[in-house]
This record gives sequence, C-alpha cells and structure tokens, in this order.
Amino acid sequence: MDSLNELRNIPYLQLITLDEVDSTNNYLREKWEGEQPAEILLACTDYQVAGRGQMGNSWESARGENLLFSLGVRPDIPVSQIFALSEAMALAIRDALTHYTDGIEVKWPNDIYYRDRKICGILIETSLRGKNISHGILGAGINVNQKKFLSDAPNPISLRQITGRETDRWDVLLRVVKAFKQNYDTLLSGDYTSLHHRFMHCLFRREGLHPYRDAKGDFLATIEGVEPTGHLLLRDEAGVVRRYAFKEVKFRGVGNE
Repeated sequence: MDSLNELRNIPYLQLITLDEVDSTNNYLREKWEGEQPAEILLACTDYQVAGRGQMGNSWESARGENLLFSLGVRPDIPVSQIFALSEAMALAIRDALTHYTDGIEVKWPNDIYYRDRKICGILIETSLRGKNISHGILGAGINVNQKKFLSDAPNPISLRQITGRETDRWDVLLRVVKAFKQNYDTLLSGDYTSLHHRFMHCLFRREGLHPYRDAKGDFLATIEGVEPTGHLLLRDEAGVVRRYAFKEVKFRGVGNE
C-alpha cells in the first residue's frame, strides 16, 4: 500500500486533500461546525494563497513541491500545559525528518531546523473552554522538494537541498502523522514530563553559550529551560536567568537578525 492510501485508511484520521486553499488552518477552523468525524482531522494542500507563519509572517512554498497541512484535535487538557501541544507537533516533525537526514533540531518555540537553516515552520492556534484547551489547530509547512527559494526569507532549506534527491511527500506526511499520534496519546495520558524531556533533548542550541538579542541589546547565554507555558529561560554570562515569551528574544547568527 502506498503512503497516500495508508493515510486514507488510518482509523483515527480523517484526511482532506485540497488543490488550493487560503490556509489549511482557516479551512479546519471552518470545518469544526458540528461533530468531529475522527480523533484527528488532517487537511493538506498543494498550495496556500495566504499561508501564514507565527505573528503574521508569510510562508513561501512552490506549488506541489512541499507539505502544507494542519492537524485538528480536541485535547481537553489544562491550559497550563498549552506548550505540550507544540512539543508534540514539533517532535513529530523532527522525528519524521530524521528518517531522511541527521542534524534536525527544534528551534524554540517550534521551528524545525537543519543546522542553522529553517526546514519547517509551525503555527498553532487553540480555543479554550473554561480552564482547558478544547480545540487545537496545528499547522505546518515542511520544505520537502523545493529546489530554490525566491522570497526574502533569511534562511530556508528543503529536504531536497539537503539530500540531493526528491522525496515522496506522502511518505513524509505519513511519518509525521504516526509520530504525532504517539506523542498525542502520551499528552492525553497526562505524561507531559516525558514529552518535555524529549523536546529539551532535541532543542537547537541546547548546550553552550550562544549569541542572543533582546530589547536591551546583545548578550551571550545558555538555555536554562522551557516552562510549560512555553517561556524560554536563558542564563547569561553573569549567571542571571532571563525569561522570554515568543518574539521577545532573537537567536542571533541564524539569518533572522
């Protein structure tokens, strides 16, 4: 059975394939009128007219060459563990890509990097019910077969540029889905600790002093940890621990200064 047919036959998954859409995250949000037909919804497309990254950034992807998809879940987990969803998704993509090449890491909060270059971006949107997360839409763009990037994005790379050969996109997606289901089951069991330990082990710049920049200027620091809320903890050269939300600190030297 080929990878696309195998995806279509996964019992916990509803697969929706689209030629073109504004964004797969938007599409799934609209699909959530009424009952969810499967534990996980998966919408993927050959092209996004309005693909988005974090904080409204755009995402470049040549038609039909990469993976553009969103997973829809209803985790019903405490909002205090919101970052566990991000960890589950990032680790799934990291593990899937590691099948094809070494050197894949997770750059906080949830970009996927090959050395100092970005191979995948993730956009996670959640809805709350009381103190729990009722819905999660986990969107991703994985650069699979694109040979050349034309936008002013600072440091993109594709799997094809790394390996020198074309890769079956459906095979990559199948590996992502299977890895995510394992992580998601771990999350639903309440075992946030094991997910977090794996996340920290796969983290970009997890060891040593590296250059960063915040509103006060440049500094060197080592990663002290990541909180369940997703806040990054950095210990600077003076031994002071600094706490950052997303976009409050930049990783210098990776093309995004």
